[in-house]
Amino acid sequence: MNMFCYQCEEAAKGTGCTIKGVCGKTDDVANLQDVLMYVLKGLSVYTTSARKAGIEKPEINKFIVDGLFATITNGNFDKKVFINMISDGLQMRNELRQELGKKGIAPEGPLHESATWEASAAEEFERKAPEIGVLSTENEDVRSLRELITYGVKGMAAYTEHAWNLDHEDPALYSFMQDALVATTRDDLSVDELVSMVMETGKHGVTAMALLDKANTSAYGNPEITSVNIGTGNNPGILISGHDLKDMQELLEQTEGTGVDVYTHSEMLPANYYPAFKKYKHFVGNYGSSWWNQKAEFETFNGPVLFTTNCIVPPTSKSTYSDKVYTTGAAGFSGFDHIADREKGGKKDFSKIIEHAKKCQSPVEIETGEIVGGFAHAQVFALADKVVDAVKSGAIKKFFVMAGCDGRMKSREYYTEFAEKLPEDTVILTAGCAKYRYNKLPLGDIGGIPRVLDAGQCNDSYSLAVVAMKLKEIFELNDINELPIAYNIAWYEQKAVIVLLALLSLGVKNIHLGPTLPAFLSPNVANVLVDKFGIGGITKPEDDIRMFLN
Repeated sequence: MNMFCYQCEEAAKGTGCTIKGVCGKTDDVANLQDVLMYVLKGLSVYTTSARKAGIEKPEINKFIVDGLFATITNGNFDKKVFINMISDGLQMRNELRQELGKKGIAPEGPLHESATWEASAAEEFERKAPEIGVLSTENEDVRSLRELITYGVKGMAAYTEHAWNLDHEDPALYSFMQDALVATTRDDLSVDELVSMVMETGKHGVTAMALLDKANTSAYGNPEITSVNIGTGNNPGILISGHDLKDMQELLEQTEGTGVDVYTHSEMLPANYYPAFKKYKHFVGNYGSSWWNQKAEFETFNGPVLFTTNCIVPPTSKSTYSDKVYTTGAAGFSGFDHIADREKGGKKDFSKIIEHAKKCQSPVEIETGEIVGGFAHAQVFALADKVVDAVKSGAIKKFFVMAGCDGRMKSREYYTEFAEKLPEDTVILTAGCAKYRYNKLPLGDIGGIPRVLDAGQCNDSYSLAVVAMKLKEIFELNDINELPIAYNIAWYEQKAVIVLLALLSLGVKNIHLGPTLPAFLSPNVANVLVDKFGIGGITKPEDDIRMFLN
């Protein structure tokens, strides 16, 4: 066993990747990520003690968020990044240890072993990985709950990072993430206490998503119903992928008047829905589809690509676009140019990728037409009377929440077939790249209400929860589960985990999750989720539709 990782839906054989990640992550990078997580937990032991003494460390808060985000699936494959972060984390730990020592403060709770580590060579870091990785927790159920908390916190960190970029913070989120990390090191916590921490993770996930929603809408306005062009123009272009809207803003500002067009890809598609971005005439629309198709779509795009976050698919030796890919923020891949973070109060410098684009041919058109989106909570509330009337009249019999992630496995075809076979009096509520399985299908509308209502990125799943809570209020129901809403969610990585935990914390039950249940759920933990929340898997589309409708 060269490594062990089972944090995403692609876990090899449904149990875990042990030689190389299915995502393309090499064993050395996987091991360094384990070591970084260990250091972040050890650092959190000190920050929680410091906080109780009235000492706050904003730079460490941000570092822990960045470190969590860097380890998310398909986000960063660059070995040097993790070596540097491990060293930086240990240095921060040393400095905080000295500061606390001068005040006579000793860290409370379990003193994590990373407290005894000193900065060392990369090879030494990697050698430590088996001692402190996922499998170092022997009890399967405790391990499962610890990892469920850890992956939820990773997803929470992604939302928190994006909000921070737009000058929105909530100190309580930093405190909770660090407390949760420390909890995963404590051998004195019972299974019931860990389950309670799982639910607290979901509760704080709601807070993180609300914070990001406020950050995005304050900066760029509420998303509007928008027909997005999926064809191409004649100018050279830059393709921007990932999730960070601040990067989107600065790229549009810096490309204006240069003769270079900007296109969104995959999870950046919802940027087309924001009023603030519509003023840019060189913002052409969306190119391509879901993240896992990028190898083919980057070839035909011709111009450079900017990854602001995950999801990166490592190029092959035959790929001709490798020298055209740039990363920034939490994203990284050895060999790709990385655009440095903005200085506080400043902007990122995208001049290199812009100059690169000017030398490229215009994109090859791979499809034409438009797709409609922009149904975040403010827009749905604007249609509330129409939606309520359609429900009361029976024109809409049921809503299906089909948010979440897409992926490359053939089993994902289930979601296209499911959408195609849904009765014509049903409406799909979606967010995340899962929508690419059905957002271009001719599913029509119900009295002018499109049958696919796209709220935006996986980051915008909060909108679906807000819509559900509003409908509960409108229909004067006591329980959110009395609504005519079914949940059939596709998952892939850790942001989907925090969305799931957030929904559970809001009281939503009977969520079905696919295409497979997480490998990190032990049989006993899975049974708890089934018994307490009605979590289920998927079978055949027609059978599941019958089950949901009954």
